[in-house]
Amino acid sequence: MTHQDDLPSTGQRPLYPAGFRARRGLNWAWIGLLYTSFYMCRYNFPIANNAIAEEYHFNNAQMGKIISCTLFAYACGQILNGLLADRMGGKKAMLIGAAGTIVANIAFGFSSFVGTLSLFCTLWGINGYLQSFGAPGMVKMNTAWFDHRERGRFAGIFGFMINLGRFGINQLGPMLLAGFLLFGAYRVAPLHWRWVFWTPSVICAVVACGMAVFVKETPEECGFDHLRATASVVGTPDSETRADFGLVLRTILVNPAVWITAGAYFCTGVVRQSIDQWFPKYFQNVHNLSLRSDQFWWTGMMIPFVASAGSLLSGYVSDIFFKAKRAPVAAILYLLETCVILCAAQFHSVKATMFFFIAISFTANSTHSLLGTAAAMDIGGRRMSGFASGLIDSFQYFGGFLAGWVLGTIIDRFGWGSYFYFMAPFGLFAAVLMLLGGGKMQVKQPQTTIPVEPVDGFEAIAPASPLSP
Repeated sequence: MTHQDDLPSTGQRPLYPAGFRARRGLNWAWIGLLYTSFYMCRYNFPIANNAIAEEYHFNNAQMGKIISCTLFAYACGQILNGLLADRMGGKKAMLIGAAGTIVANIAFGFSSFVGTLSLFCTLWGINGYLQSFGAPGMVKMNTAWFDHRERGRFAGIFGFMINLGRFGINQLGPMLLAGFLLFGAYRVAPLHWRWVFWTPSVICAVVACGMAVFVKETPEECGFDHLRATASVVGTPDSETRADFGLVLRTILVNPAVWITAGAYFCTGVVRQSIDQWFPKYFQNVHNLSLRSDQFWWTGMMIPFVASAGSLLSGYVSDIFFKAKRAPVAAILYLLETCVILCAAQFHSVKATMFFFIAISFTANSTHSLLGTAAAMDIGGRRMSGFASGLIDSFQYFGGFLAGWVLGTIIDRFGWGSYFYFMAPFGLFAAVLMLLGGGKMQVKQPQTTIPVEPVDGFEAIAPASPLSP
């Protein structure tokens, strides 16, 4: 795997000038919060799934069509918008996505007054496409701010932020549907499911305004002009973050690491979306539990918690113990995931269901952040991480497409007993990909170094080691 080593370092830890980490923290906080709000405007659909189906008498296959439309549109958008993010910059891409998902969610809420399947599919598909500006834009900006040896840990933080959005909507959505006390004094009656789409839109709008004001796309825009850049993936200086379409396509599409990672990520998408899109309805249909039950509350809280923990843990393990190698860690996670899924199919109590939903989410989200974020940043570097991220991430959602209409049809035909068996082969296939093809994803250390002059503000600076193109 090729990548760019953007900053001077000593040993394994990059050294930064005074004020850099604080400014990066502010930048990342607003980027992360915006992506958190994106997730609230995406994972609100699973909360409303059963309510929509009951109101309009849709079966699981029909609800799955809505899911598949948005995931397919998201996947296609990732490829196109990854290219656009590399060209226009990550900040502009994220703000376009934010404006789009706000409008799409508001429109989806109003579509309840029409209530046709075709309209739901169209609007939620549009939301999927517009949401796909988010990940390439986010990865694009943060590639410029994080050294290669920090990107696994960054991927863990990224996982935490997106799971914060899932946690938020898992708590907010059921509260809106069941009614709640406002400021502990005013009782708000149960609201129609359309509010599950309108309320996150307001949150996203507020955060987008803060992101527009406080975020800078590169360290250089904040005055850190002395940060050295070394050879890029194509042997040219990497201080710039923009690249033309032809260069990006020629460089990324011929890299075998991209396609190996994308294949494994396809499998991640099947398992991850099978859990995320259907677990609320599984509780409601199989165990006859409401979304305000203690069992759902705990599961809705623990799924994003363990997903965040898995993202952080896998990132740190790959950075520290495997020296930024992603494939071995991913292979272990995929094998563990397969075993957990097969166990889940054997036990059917409420407590067992809670445990296995949480355990599967741990493994699926660990590989989600590790491959889709850290590996994509390694492959693309500052100039091409938008397209690398978009292309790889698109395969997760092409895989997720199967977790919509296909899985819904299987459930209608064979019942919920087929649910876990549907997922198991994908974990195993991804493990094989990582075991057999992971060698092509390794970072190769160079034979030469580029000297770096002393810079005021660094504690000590050793020669920076460029990595081979």
